[in-house]
Amino acid sequence: MAMVFSKVLTADDIDNGLSIPGSSLGQLPDQEGLTMSMQVHDRNGEVWTFSCTIKRNDSVGHFLSVGWNKFVRERDLRVDDKVTIHEEAMKKQATGTWIKVEVKRKIRLFGEDIWADV
Repeated sequence: MAMVFSKVLTADDIDNGLSIPGSSLGQLPDQEGLTMSMQVHDRNGEVWTFSCTIKRNDSVGHFLSVGWNKFVRERDLRVDDKVTIHEEAMKKQATGTWIKVEVKRKIRLFGEDIWADV
């Protein structure tokens, strides 16, 4: 399983959608405003559909804006949770990949910080 992208969530990610730099995703089409759907699987095998739009910002260049409000609400995501997107080869098929989303929350246990699944 190859990690594609990981970040600690900000209020902007929770309220306005996750922004993934184009450099994390390889070559994005140079078509600002292009919208597509991305199906991801969570740790329980549930499939989520995220609406994605290619946008451009002068400071970061092209990036993928991910609409994931339902996922945020249903998983009760919070600022400082960590989201990681992985790509994994499909089993039982010659080609294709799964996109997996993993969310962890830092909790303090016996004076130590640990990351627990959300």
